[in-house]
Amino acid sequence: MERSLVTDDHKLTDQDIEKDSSHSANHVIENALRISGDKNSNVWTRIFGGTIDIHPQNDIKRAMQSRHLMMIAIGGTIGTGIFLSAGSAIALAGPGSALLSYFVVGVFVYSVVITLGEMAAMYPVSGAFSVFGTRFVSPALGFTLGWNYWFQCELTAAAIILQYWAPQVQPWEWALIIIIPVFAFQLIHVRVYGESEYWFALIKVLMVILFIFVGLIFDWGGVKGHPGPASTSLYYSNNIGLSNFHNSQAFIGGFQNFAQTFVYAFYSFGGIELVAIAAGESAQPYKAVPRAIKATFFRIVLFYLLTILAIGLCINWQDPTLLRAAYDSDVTASPLTVVFQRAGFGAAAHVINAVLLTAVLSATNSCFYASSRMLLSLARSGQAPRIFGWVNRRGVPIPALLASLGVSFITFLTTIWGEGIVFTWLLNLTGISALLVWGSIGAISLRFRAAYRAQGRLLSDLPYTQPLFPILPIGVVVLATLMFIAEGYSAVKEDPFDARNVVATYIGICLYIVLYVGYTVYERFGLKKTQHFVPLLEVDFDTDAVWKPGEGNTIRSQDQLERKARRIQQLEDGKSNPWRIWLTRAAKHIY
Repeated sequence: MERSLVTDDHKLTDQDIEKDSSHSANHVIENALRISGDKNSNVWTRIFGGTIDIHPQNDIKRAMQSRHLMMIAIGGTIGTGIFLSAGSAIALAGPGSALLSYFVVGVFVYSVVITLGEMAAMYPVSGAFSVFGTRFVSPALGFTLGWNYWFQCELTAAAIILQYWAPQVQPWEWALIIIIPVFAFQLIHVRVYGESEYWFALIKVLMVILFIFVGLIFDWGGVKGHPGPASTSLYYSNNIGLSNFHNSQAFIGGFQNFAQTFVYAFYSFGGIELVAIAAGESAQPYKAVPRAIKATFFRIVLFYLLTILAIGLCINWQDPTLLRAAYDSDVTASPLTVVFQRAGFGAAAHVINAVLLTAVLSATNSCFYASSRMLLSLARSGQAPRIFGWVNRRGVPIPALLASLGVSFITFLTTIWGEGIVFTWLLNLTGISALLVWGSIGAISLRFRAAYRAQGRLLSDLPYTQPLFPILPIGVVVLATLMFIAEGYSAVKEDPFDARNVVATYIGICLYIVLYVGYTVYERFGLKKTQHFVPLLEVDFDTDAVWKPGEGNTIRSQDQLERKARRIQQLEDGKSNPWRIWLTRAAKHIY
């Protein structure tokens, strides 16, 4: 691969980027031909496979910088799940159960990101786990994950917008107001997406940090004239700040209610894998991806666990505002708004409303980006109509974006059955789909390492190596299975029993099975392939790699010398800042 992927940002030229993009595109096309077989063999291959006539200049652009990827990892997909739905988990099972649920899912998704990051840092492609499934396991798995994730992104966008709409405005009107500007952003350039996500995420990050500080101070009775819940509790003298966790209030409804909170956690954590997809358009993926992955830990702890803890400390599980925020889309009942108002910030509703609109725009923007890039990758792998593999001169996949736009609008036609019912179904569908994708990533990681070892390759060649292998990927598969069983159990045991909840829980796995079995049958009888899994010794570890075998240590050494030279030059020019040097050193120990 050209040196453009491993040089500094300011040395990266458009010409170098285009050479790398063209080189990667040719390899992807060759793979598509190899998977699809003879392009003239049948109708399917002529429509879905075959060559894609791409001009060397027309491919995705590696234009996203490290800071874009970092902020996308930290706060890019924080949406209505944390601003509106998080309180529902507390109302359903108590603050202790909700915190434990988010902790379990947080450990799970962090393990997913680490295992995925090991592959994405070495092979930064837009299809991410879909491409990895095809290359390291079987084309059927890659096809299933790609289309499953595409549907998941479309449904997530609809769920986010459905949850945010004023009573005087119809949901389809909100769809026009939100989707059209987001679509326009996507048409410009990937750099616009990266820059807009950077600022959208920064706003959300600052709001969540402010909320955590205000919530904890309010709970401890530190706001003058506005006593917190602990100060009026019988437990205040001995258990400052924990009044809502005592008197059997921490865990409500037993294991059944605890299991039901998983769906809210899945919805809130949705999009955690976006970093791997964005790596396909990152200028320095071998540097940016590991940094972004490590930063995900802080996103989980700071934006989910501490937020859930602050909400549970400040608002009792019986407070009606917790449920009203999620199911009535009432921003004045958002846990963040309630805590700010009770702490004496009267204008909090307007501020939260503005930030929430930013979160909706950001999350919808991310969904459009992820779905269009996944469809682009499927088309270039011969697993979707090849028209969706076309991009314009700016590297924007116009046909894939138009398809995503059309499906998003069609989704809103379902609101004729009622927004509440549709939102509940979308919540379940996206949660289970995400769980299936995440569990599959663990299996792909195991297969990746097995093939890497079978071919005698060195782990030192990987830009990022996951710790504790094989504990993390095995844990991902086991936890995914257990949480799926728990979801089904809670749906069956729910009182009163509702068959629709059972269907909503299991319909996601039905789609997964139909896609996998359908492609397997086509592969066997359409493509006449008798070998389902890719043999370990035939796994392709060269296409799209950021460097060739043995080059990793050399490139890392060159980078260290370049950084040292820049530091010396700054000292000689008198531009060095002691605070900046100290923060840089501290950051190395964090990420």
